Amino acid sequence: METKIRWGIVGPGKIARKFVSDVLLVPDAEVAAVASRSLERAKEFANEYDVKHTFGSYDDLFRSGTVDVVYIATPHNFHKDLSIKALENGIGVLCEKPMGVNRAEVVEQVNASKQNNAFLMEALWSRFNPSIQKVKQLIDDGAIGDLKYIHADFAFYGLDKGLDSRLLNPSLASGTILDIGIYPIFLSYLLLGMPYDIMAVSKFHENGTELQTSMIFDYPNAQAMLYSGFTSNSKMEAEISGTIGEVFLNPRWHEADGFTLVKGEETDKVDLPLTGIGYYYEILEVHKCLRESKIESDHWSHQNSLDLSELLDTVREKCGVSFPFET
Repeated sequence: METKIRWGIVGPGKIARKFVSDVLLVPDAEVAAVASRSLERAKEFANEYDVKHTFGSYDDLFRSGTVDVVYIATPHNFHKDLSIKALENGIGVLCEKPMGVNRAEVVEQVNASKQNNAFLMEALWSRFNPSIQKVKQLIDDGAIGDLKYIHADFAFYGLDKGLDSRLLNPSLASGTILDIGIYPIFLSYLLLGMPYDIMAVSKFHENGTELQTSMIFDYPNAQAMLYSGFTSNSKMEAEISGTIGEVFLNPRWHEADGFTLVKGEETDKVDLPLTGIGYYYEILEVHKCLRESKIESDHWSHQNSLDLSELLDTVREKCGVSFPFET
């Protein structure tokens, strides 16, 4: 591998632009290539970020030998096939969440990573957020006693988007659960593990898109109240409560720049400003894994992605959420 790790961007949309703004902050990273189904879009992106190689086909990028790792930022339903094609060409993959539309897809992706000895990680950037890292450490160390309750939501008004958008088009795996519900589900899983029971209910658009979902994750000695929605905004301050204290992750908690620890009469506010937008930290993790020739991260492993996809599948099943392309 060259001194700089060469990134390829697969799907040069809004999320990819945010991601690249943080790649540019990493000294040993280079945005070497971009691919789109539209060569014009790829060239526009390349001109914007001074990217050397442009491709009007994803396959052409995968076969080009110009990159060490790709960031897949297409709509959800393309994640599996594109990941596998990259892995089969020996290219590392950071795949935007959710890694697959369902657990069966994630199983295929993980198998491809193992069979081709190529790195694969779900781009669950919140796992590497400094505030969430610190809060997990505090909880693991018993700072708030036994963890009993989590409240986490993610919501914004999305009904002004077009019906052909990835948010509202069922053929693009639309809805809140996979797009933003994954974040509160992730937080509950990170701190409490796999629940033994899940209760969930959804509201739907007339075209079948799930628009808001409330969930209860039930654990032997704790509960998590989780929510995702496109029908309104929410505060998005996560509350994590134990027997002797509480932690509040700053809104929007999935990209928190600090937290507040409350114990009795004492309140301790901790500021942890982000580098860039916050994608910076997962990029560092990918670089570390690639330089150590790992095919998965110790901090967000293949098994973690399999578990998360199982939870998403269960919530969808409870709520009756499916997509036209699923058999």
